[in-house]
Amino acid sequence: MASQSPSLLRRERERSETRRLILEAARRMFVEHGYEATTMRSIAAKIGYTATAVYHHFKDKTALVAELCAIDFRALTEALRKAGSVTDPLERLGRMGEAYVEFGLSHPMQYQFMFMMPRPAGIDGHPDPGADCYGYLLETCRAVVATGRLRPEFADADQVAQIAWGALHGLVALQVTKGDDDVVPWRSVRDTAAKMGSALIRGMLRET
Repeated sequence: MASQSPSLLRRERERSETRRLILEAARRMFVEHGYEATTMRSIAAKIGYTATAVYHHFKDKTALVAELCAIDFRALTEALRKAGSVTDPLERLGRMGEAYVEFGLSHPMQYQFMFMMPRPAGIDGHPDPGADCYGYLLETCRAVVATGRLRPEFADADQVAQIAWGALHGLVALQVTKGDDDVVPWRSVRDTAAKMGSALIRGMLRET
């Protein structure tokens, strides 16, 4: 098959770069100003393009948000899967928690967009089945419950998943929104998260 011409390759690179700029600007504006207040025109103005150029890449805001969701949730799921490649489900759950915290701290804008920005009804936060973060967390929690090592009141895998997720989300959300607030003598969120995760798991285990 004939190789592409240099001019065609250049146009494809330029198109890819324009799309990246649009997505990054849109994510930040959605987080900072909200979905309703952010328009395609304001996104275009942010990066010095015309609204027509933005519409050339995305037909509307819904399409833009859907793609951002697909990109960001896929990245988080990949991080969880890499961290969760261990046999013991309890250890896997702990490592997934570490990966979740690291993702949030390393990608604060993505984290706020994914978990702290209200989105209008009808926009699927998980358009790609492979990006179903909660599904992967639930799968691990079911495996934890199936070991029989948890106390009987923790037999509901969904509830176990939501306990773990809610606890870590609280820490990450505080850090990405208030981490620069010197009124609070913040401790290392990674260390705090590790200790909290360990305490949560110990609290759910049966007495030996």
